[in-house]
Amino acid sequence: MKALVIIDVQNDFMPSGALPVPKGDEVVAAINRELHKDYATVVATQDWHPADHLSFAANHKGKQAFEVIDLNGIAQVLWPTHCVQGSLGAALHPELDTRPIAAIFRKGMQREVDSYSAFFDNQRQHPTGLHGYLQEKGITELTFCGLAGDYCVAYSVNDALSLGYKVRLLTEGIRAINAEDFDRYRRQWGF
Repeated sequence: MKALVIIDVQNDFMPSGALPVPKGDEVVAAINRELHKDYATVVATQDWHPADHLSFAANHKGKQAFEVIDLNGIAQVLWPTHCVQGSLGAALHPELDTRPIAAIFRKGMQREVDSYSAFFDNQRQHPTGLHGYLQEKGITELTFCGLAGDYCVAYSVNDALSLGYKVRLLTEGIRAINAEDFDRYRRQWGF
C-alpha cells in the first residue's frame, strides 16, 4: 500500500517567509494534483519549533544565520527564526488542499535538537510517530514531496529507505535550498 508524504509546505518556507526555499511556492499546485491519486493515506509534516529552539541563530549571542556550530555532538546549521509553534509562519500554505491529509506529524519540538526527518530528530532520540502510523496502515511505499529537498525531504527519504520502505519522489513537488545538493542526494539514491 502507498502513502503520500508532504514535507513542511509551510508559510515560512515560501519566497516571502522567514527561511525561503527558492520557488517553494511552486510545489503547492503539483502536490494538490497528486493528492487525489491512488494513495491509501496522505500525511504531512510541520516544522514546529519552540521560540527558544537552539537551531535559531537568534538564540546564540554573536552568531549569524547559516553559521554551523556543534550542538550536542552534531553539526548544526543555525537558521533564521522560523516555524515557531502556533505562528502564521508555521501554518501550512493556505493554497495546499489539506482535506485529504489524514494526519500531521510535527517535528523540531525538542529545544535542544533539530529534526529534519519526518521520522526522527537529528539524534534519532525522539520518533515523530510517523513510522508507527504507516506500519499500522500496512504502508510499504512512500512518495515524498515538499520542502526543502536538500534538508527535510532528503533526511526523510534516507530514514524511509533505512526503515525498509520503497521510495518515490514527486520531483515537480520538491524544491531545495541548494538544488545541487538535492541532485547529489538523488544520484546517491539512484532516482
